[in-house]
Amino acid sequence: MLNLHSLYPSIGSKKKSKRVGRGDGSGSGTYSGRGLKGQRSRSGGKSGLKLRGLKQMILSTPKLPGFKSKQPKNQVIKLSQLEKVFKTGDEVNKTILKEKGLIQDINLPVKILNNGELEKKLVISGVLASKAAKKKIEAAGGELKE
Repeated sequence: MLNLHSLYPSIGSKKKSKRVGRGDGSGSGTYSGRGLKGQRSRSGGKSGLKLRGLKQMILSTPKLPGFKSKQPKNQVIKLSQLEKVFKTGDEVNKTILKEKGLIQDINLPVKILNNGELEKKLVISGVLASKAAKKKIEAAGGELKE
């Protein structure tokens, strides 16, 4: 019959805790995890072994140089890419640039840089441009709406 006094834990589930510092016959009794001589090896020495370990953990955490900006980086497009992909009179905006595969994400800012030449008249909207790129777009007869 099953009663409270007849219940026992299963064999191997209970393990006795290791009694440290109880003589040479106890396994690791000699120094009890305190190392050899010194202030820390003796009773009441400094502020305990637990705090010593905590201090070493804090010291070992890596401190990385610099910081990561929360401001999103511009997706860059060259004038030469616009020249290759678009025809004269085309309208250029973020959704069209995404469809053509020139940018990765519509939500990130896009900037046109002055790399290459542009002879086609394009209507560009919702995109940033460098001063030199803006001059070349307007020189080709295009329009830049920001």
